[in-house]
Amino acid sequence: MNEGSPKPSAASPGDQGAPQIQLIPAAADGALDAADEAVDLLLDSGRAPAEVLVLTTGDPHPWTAHERSFGEDAYWRQQDAADDVFYVDGASAGQAKPRPVVVVAANGGDDTVKTVLPTALARAQALLIVCGDPQQVNSVLGAGV
Repeated sequence: MNEGSPKPSAASPGDQGAPQIQLIPAAADGALDAADEAVDLLLDSGRAPAEVLVLTTGDPHPWTAHERSFGEDAYWRQQDAADDVFYVDGASAGQAKPRPVVVVAANGGDDTVKTVLPTALARAQALLIVCGDPQQVNSVLGAGV
């Protein structure tokens, strides 16, 4: 299997409401790029931008930093408008609203990974894609992811 290829789901097909989980192995310093590539693939395959939420565990995504420069109210209104991919940093992950697809860039912050992954799993309605270290991800979400 290609190292960048998503792994099969850890959720069994009989789990109603449980999102499919895919892991894209990536080092912390490459997780953000892997997440961006996953988002591009989702959009290229027909997912609407409004269906995708991206969470980071380390430094915020550049989009987050840019949009927050216009003020917190304007930033969070974009989530409510739900007309584009929405990016949230780990410290604010609890404020993110559910979306069909959640992509996590495990780009650092070991303690943050432990809190963001369960939050991401709770927000993902159909698919959770985690870009990060497989051992770290499995230690939080369970073996076999």
